[in-house]
Amino acid sequence: MGSPRPRRVGVLVAVALAALAADIVSKIIVVSSLQDRAPVRLLGGLLTLRETRNSGAAFSIGTGYTIVFTLIACGVVVAILRTARNLRSVPWAVCLGLLLGGAVGNLIDRLLRAPAPLKGHVVDWIQLPHWPVFNLADSAIVCGGVLAVLLAARGLQVDGTRLKDEGSGTDETPSTGESPDEKVTPGKGDTAESDAAEGGPAKDAAAGEPEDGSEVAAPEEKS
Repeated sequence: MGSPRPRRVGVLVAVALAALAADIVSKIIVVSSLQDRAPVRLLGGLLTLRETRNSGAAFSIGTGYTIVFTLIACGVVVAILRTARNLRSVPWAVCLGLLLGGAVGNLIDRLLRAPAPLKGHVVDWIQLPHWPVFNLADSAIVCGGVLAVLLAARGLQVDGTRLKDEGSGTDETPSTGESPDEKVTPGKGDTAESDAAEGGPAKDAAAGEPEDGSEVAAPEEKS
């Protein structure tokens, strides 16, 4: 048993703060410079910067359910913080940090922006061709979700361990060099030794005397 892996909560917090700071700063700049102004087209129209307000989830999905998505975001934050207690994997720390930073970034808009607390509209400002307008918090959530799928597919767990294939798991037993079904067959030398040790017929024949101690008469010689 080796020493336990160190916790990676610091990596999670650093990634979450970086994602959150980038989202907050970008929204402040967008609101101050693009609100009530014409969209800015860049890269020949491949990227468009425009300030919009989203009452739904990421990528303007589910508009009109602002309170529901606010509660879901709160649940995600709580779940990530609970998972962090067993976090010992750097890739999972980055993944959860992206999810946490993105969720908190949009949650702040829900809580603080108009029209009301828990019903605030999220500031979106990035637009790609044939794609809904989004922000950096949405990007962090999507990147964290994709990374979570890849890590799960590779069998990497939050605690740093890796799942084994079901077919490859075999119980290993120490080898003694002998098969458990192998029987030892005594040789001739072993039989003689056992007979001699047990006082068997080999010992009596070698002694040449009866057990009662009487002498054996020698055969008479014929003339």
